[in-house]
Amino acid sequence: MDSLDYRIVDMLQRDGRATQLEISREIGLSQPAVAERIRKLEERGVITGYTARVDAGKLGKDITAFIGVNIEHPKYFEGFAKKVMAMPEVLEAHRVAGQDSYILKVRTANTKSLDQLLVETLRTISGVTRTHTTIVLTSIKEETHVQVSPELLKGD
Repeated sequence: MDSLDYRIVDMLQRDGRATQLEISREIGLSQPAVAERIRKLEERGVITGYTARVDAGKLGKDITAFIGVNIEHPKYFEGFAKKVMAMPEVLEAHRVAGQDSYILKVRTANTKSLDQLLVETLRTISGVTRTHTTIVLTSIKEETHVQVSPELLKGD
């Protein structure tokens, strides 16, 4: 990747609706050249998708929680991961070092639906020995933008 690729990635992270023409004007390349660079960034997996950020509360998902999950043995990791991938309430799932095996970020409608997710779904998965849940009261920052170092944005 060169500085132009980093600038394209930075611009698309800030505004996923930026047009190729807007990007081309900002970085000084033709629109077809920008389109080709974006295509290559997608093919290489640097750009993994495009999405709209939404207000979960306005979509009826009033509870945000982080769930620490302990798995008794690594042989259960793959099965756990497959089950979690199929759960629409789980927005993020990370295998971690420390007290927990996984940390999940979930959004549910209310405490009853969170309880059902915990008791009827997560705790019934083979290998799960314990969960502990932290309910979010207020979010002061939620970002998806990965900072691109200023040095990488400068031309060579």
